[in-house]
Amino acid sequence: MAKARTQYVCSECGYESVRWLGRCPGCEAWNTFLEQIVQPPTPAVPGRGIAPAATTGAAPRPRSAVALAAVSQSDQMRLPSGFGELDRVLGGGIVPGSLVLIGGDPGIGKSTLLLQMAGKLAAGARVLYVCAEESAQQVRLRAERLGISAEHLYVLAETDLEAVLAELETLRPAAAIVDSIQTVYLPALTAAAGSVSQVRECTGALMRLAKRAGTSLFLVGHVTKEGALAGPKVLEHLVDTVLYFEGDRFQSHRLLRSVKNRFGATHEIGVFEMVERGLAEVENPSELFLSGREDPAPGTATIVACEGSRPLVVELQALVSPTSYGSPRRTATGIEYNRFLQILAVLEKRVGIPLSKLDAYVASVGGLDVAEPAADLGVAIAVAASFRDRIVDPKTVLVGEVGLGGQVRPVSQLELRLKEAAKLGFRRAIVPRDSPPVTTEMEVLPVARVLDAMLLALSPPESPSADVCQPPPEQE
Repeated sequence: MAKARTQYVCSECGYESVRWLGRCPGCEAWNTFLEQIVQPPTPAVPGRGIAPAATTGAAPRPRSAVALAAVSQSDQMRLPSGFGELDRVLGGGIVPGSLVLIGGDPGIGKSTLLLQMAGKLAAGARVLYVCAEESAQQVRLRAERLGISAEHLYVLAETDLEAVLAELETLRPAAAIVDSIQTVYLPALTAAAGSVSQVRECTGALMRLAKRAGTSLFLVGHVTKEGALAGPKVLEHLVDTVLYFEGDRFQSHRLLRSVKNRFGATHEIGVFEMVERGLAEVENPSELFLSGREDPAPGTATIVACEGSRPLVVELQALVSPTSYGSPRRTATGIEYNRFLQILAVLEKRVGIPLSKLDAYVASVGGLDVAEPAADLGVAIAVAASFRDRIVDPKTVLVGEVGLGGQVRPVSQLELRLKEAAKLGFRRAIVPRDSPPVTTEMEVLPVARVLDAMLLALSPPESPSADVCQPPPEQE
């Protein structure tokens, strides 16, 4: 009889080793190997739902390669989730047999979103909700609060994956939700639930069932304190789609972001708002990120960011003030910190704004994380407006990437951005000079350098001047 053996598995990438290593050869991370005991495979008990392992020397199942052109085309209809925003992020709806992983901070609304989706799907098909972290009574209470009373919505409070697989084989639902993948376990493995081997094997078993039975599976995943999905990186490779549910606990809106999608575009976002009866879709997300345009203040600029194929008009606010410490403070909320430092260096070196003795702060309204370079010009103008105590025209948008030499470089999807801005009532756009021609009713002002954009944005339209780089006069 075979004996149990000890192996070491990297908690980041799942790399296996027969001995402990300080640095993982796969992902080059330090001190990530965990010890686990591997039991020899045993025949499964009939009716448990797991097939016995193949014996050594058994003939493999015959397979033959076929030409790609000979593969049959299956025009499978996508299932509407009941949320247009969720369908948008998924690429047009739920693909039968797909495996979707949703992660996010605790309490952000992952279970609420999936339970609401299950209630809408259960109006026309059977849906199984596996609550591995709650009891069935707790799920019932939450469903009543959300107003869900679907007849074909089934609840299974179970953590044993073999029992979950057996129920999926018996019920054959159109969609199933496992909340969460870190709490289910395979009894054949001695590792604790949530460990690298358990998460990997449980996900693999669910993936095989989804592909075979055509059931769309949604897995809830825990996240680490850094915000990444907990467990091995192979977890994200196994699934078809990876979604992150984001939001500020002090704000009511939530963002559903796609970072991997085999059936649609990545980096799409869906916008929701947390209301009394759960999550509601936001039809015009740009209104969330615009505030106080009727009463503009110095240091405010408006940009148009693109998340996937969706343009979002976002207001940026900057504050520049004399420092009280030996070194100035820099704080960025919603803007990448290192890119913010780069823009400040360009303003000081290429434009001549003395920022080395000034504190600088920048934030995006609504807490949206804007990572693309198209926001550079808006950040630069907002900082310059706060330094000069000037007000940028609230009907002007700024789009462009700032180079280290002070150039304003073109960005993608410019026409899509300007159409969104024009729809919200903006009348003027400051864009890079080398951008392709666009068709819009707005007044388009092309610029080649940051200084040119500052002269247009911070000076009155009838009398642009070069005093924007000078500090405001001292008040008596």
